[in-house]
Amino acid sequence: MTQGPGKIRLDKWLWQARFFKTRGLSAKLVSGGHVRVNSQKVAKPAHAVGAGDVLTFPQARQVRVIRIVALGERRGPAPEAQALYEDLAPPEREEANSVPAAPRYEGKGRPTKRERRKLDLNRPDTLE
Repeated sequence: MTQGPGKIRLDKWLWQARFFKTRGLSAKLVSGGHVRVNSQKVAKPAHAVGAGDVLTFPQARQVRVIRIVALGERRGPAPEAQALYEDLAPPEREEANSVPAAPRYEGKGRPTKRERRKLDLNRPDTLE
C-alpha cells in the first residue's frame, strides 16, 4: 500500500481523532459505504486522506461534517484529538436533539395518577 506524503488511512484517522472507540468500528463504518470524502463515497478503510479533506459520516444520531486540519501521530487525549479537525456542521440547539414527549390528547390514553384522583373527586359515590 503506497500512500502519498502527508496521507493516512481513513479508518486510522477516524480512530485517532476519537470519533470511534475502536479502529474496527471505524473500518466497519467505512466498509459499509457510510463515509464521504470530498463528497465522494468511500468503501475502503485504506483510503488515504490528508489535510484539507472534508469528511461526512453519521455518528450517533447526527451527521458529522468535518475538515481534516492535521494528521495525528498517535491516539492521544481528547484535546489533542480535537486539534486534528474543524467541525463544519452548524451548532445544533439542544432542543432539536431531544426526543419530544408523546402528545396527550383529551380523552386518549390512560390517565395519570393525578388525573385519576381528580376524576375520583368529581364522581359521586355510587357504592352507598
